[in-house]
Amino acid sequence: MTAKFGIGQPLKRVEDERLLTGVGSYTADITAPSAAAAVVVRSPHASARFTIGDLAEVRAMPGVLLVLTGADVADLGGLPCPGAAAVHNTDGSAVVLPDYPVLPRDQVRHIGEAIALVVAESDLEGRQAAEAFPVEWESLEAVVGIEQASGNEALVWPQLTSNTAFDMLVGDKDKVEAAFAMAARTVELALVNNRVVANYMEPRACLADYDPAAERWTITLGSQGSHGIRDTLARQILKVDRERIRVVTPDVGGGFGTKIFMYREYPLCAVAAQRIGRAVRWVSDRNEHFVADTHGRDNATRAEMALDESGRFLGLRVDLRADLGAYLSQFAPFIPAVGARMTPGCYDIPALLVRVRGYYTNSVPVDAYRGAGRPEAAYAIERFVDYIARKIGKDRAELRALNFVKPETMPHTTQTGRVYDSGEFEGHMRRAMEIGDWSGFEARCAAAAQKGRLRGIGLASYIEACSGGGAEKAEVRLEPDGSAVVLIGTQSTGQGHQTAYAQLVSQHLQLPLDRISVLQGDTAVIASGGGTGGSRSIPVGGASVDQASRTLAERLKAFAAEALEASPADLEIAEGGEVRVVGTDRSISFADIAQLPAATREQLAVEDAWTPPEFTYPNGTHVCEVEIDPDTAEIAIERYSIVDDFGVTLNPLLLAGQVHGGVVQGVGQALHERTVFDADGQLVTASFMDYRMPRAADFPEITFETRNVPCKTNVLGMKGAGEAGSIGGTPAVMNAVCDALWRAHGIAHVDMPVTPDRLFALLRTAAAKAA
Repeated sequence: MTAKFGIGQPLKRVEDERLLTGVGSYTADITAPSAAAAVVVRSPHASARFTIGDLAEVRAMPGVLLVLTGADVADLGGLPCPGAAAVHNTDGSAVVLPDYPVLPRDQVRHIGEAIALVVAESDLEGRQAAEAFPVEWESLEAVVGIEQASGNEALVWPQLTSNTAFDMLVGDKDKVEAAFAMAARTVELALVNNRVVANYMEPRACLADYDPAAERWTITLGSQGSHGIRDTLARQILKVDRERIRVVTPDVGGGFGTKIFMYREYPLCAVAAQRIGRAVRWVSDRNEHFVADTHGRDNATRAEMALDESGRFLGLRVDLRADLGAYLSQFAPFIPAVGARMTPGCYDIPALLVRVRGYYTNSVPVDAYRGAGRPEAAYAIERFVDYIARKIGKDRAELRALNFVKPETMPHTTQTGRVYDSGEFEGHMRRAMEIGDWSGFEARCAAAAQKGRLRGIGLASYIEACSGGGAEKAEVRLEPDGSAVVLIGTQSTGQGHQTAYAQLVSQHLQLPLDRISVLQGDTAVIASGGGTGGSRSIPVGGASVDQASRTLAERLKAFAAEALEASPADLEIAEGGEVRVVGTDRSISFADIAQLPAATREQLAVEDAWTPPEFTYPNGTHVCEVEIDPDTAEIAIERYSIVDDFGVTLNPLLLAGQVHGGVVQGVGQALHERTVFDADGQLVTASFMDYRMPRAADFPEITFETRNVPCKTNVLGMKGAGEAGSIGGTPAVMNAVCDALWRAHGIAHVDMPVTPDRLFALLRTAAAKAA
């Protein structure tokens, strides 16, 4: 049934008017009577021992209400790392997890690490007290970067024998060695996936209140899932029954994975509120965000491919090293491990071995950032395939087509155990090349050369794994006025859940979107929830909403049948919220149905929890064309085209927005975002003065279309789309840049980010060699 507001309709977001007119409600907008201000005292060193002096003067400063140090919160549990369970060492041993305390007592391990919390009447008084905080520092040698960490000359954790957090293998060593033994030739490439800072629009904040009579906290914060935050706080850190904690997440201005995690400020505010008997409010500033919130990416990869005479891939060997920072954050070990399992990309590679090593360094912890391991894997294989094509003298597209997994061989099980259920990889590649006018590039390249410019074109065909995990319970409820409400434990951080879930309800109830409410982000209202991450919300949560809505529609027809004295089979849900006898004007409104004696509150509420049997595998091709001005080393993206396979499109406008945003983040990493720690572990790029973000002027219009093949493992046929743009974007841009450099100077590879200063030096060196 085609519904006016249902699946496939390109509807504008219903939440946008509220958000764009400034009436959104974010954590920092929310106040409580007599709320005190919390300020975190942070380390100016990346590696140091410290001693806190006499705090009497600080505690006596104007407005100071409370000071918390590591000794004051020693009874709290540390920040957990459930992702450690996903990895193991090659000898079978488990990962050793150093303690990740809420506040360290005598040593810091990264710049900006929290050592104390000051609570005061005002933010200004709190900052003045923090600046006067008496600390003696003994600076220690910092371990900075993967190369230094792997040398083990200094240790981040002296109780360990090395800086290696884990060392594991994925794949079959014997099969790979046999493949390389029979290869006609091999190609090798080392590449870097640079560290990025997840700069969402809204920095983190927290408001904690404690009710001593009920012995219960209410904590308001921006997150990607209030239930996960509540459960971690209760079970691992505060060690209380989770019913004693209510977590509320209001509007959220971006998350990208980084707002999933537990951070020190949340339990500190909770403890502070309990101790002073008042609400406590903490709001991060942007500079604090750079050193207090987890970073993303930061891999060094070496890949080696075995090929036969025709260019067919026989075997792939990869050495993946990941900088995890000073502590293992929530999913940190899982990220490179899950990425390793997507190493084959869209290709049928019969033998594969990936060695994955994670390292401790004296830097801000690294965790999931949009795509979480899959962008790293896609970048490695797609940059490598382009490089291989150059080395063996084969057309880049034809090399891909030769080695793509074919539709007729699906379901296809990779050498890492992933099962691709559907996809037509060559189909979307050819279409992307067509709409990107690949055939007309040479003429544009020649025209650019006439102006003294370098031109390049690149493509990347990606596949990712997402939308897996457990069920996501949803409740769809008819209200007495005939409107509908969705209750679900996912969390919108800007994706448009209010619109998307409402469309799924409207598919079956034929209600306009303004008569469908969506409730998320309150553990007192919604019983459970998995939060939002891994593109699960619509493919998994949406499937539950869809099935609950379908069931509710059938119940409404059953109630209406008695009222209309008709068979349910003769009834239909009519537009506007009523049940009608087919072919007649006899009907009953939802509001009237809700008043029927049999239509109890329980009968008008339907729960469902669809469980995904397997990951879904979105895939697609990005084509990017760039022009480089050699005088300024500026790179302009002139054309950008995408053809994606997302299985089924719920809302084309929402989808395009998700893809465009992901591309921007991918391009930002490729060309702009450079995270730099100096030799002492100081974060040199700790503000927008030094860390360049992509801007609107950096992008042309993006040509985007879908070539969907319905997913066979998802009840709605959906594959997920939230992370795809960032996964395809980075390799497409880098392949275009490297194409331009190859054509002009024979440069086969350059690492990210290709900032103007780096590119200018590269071009100057190439020009000097040519002279």
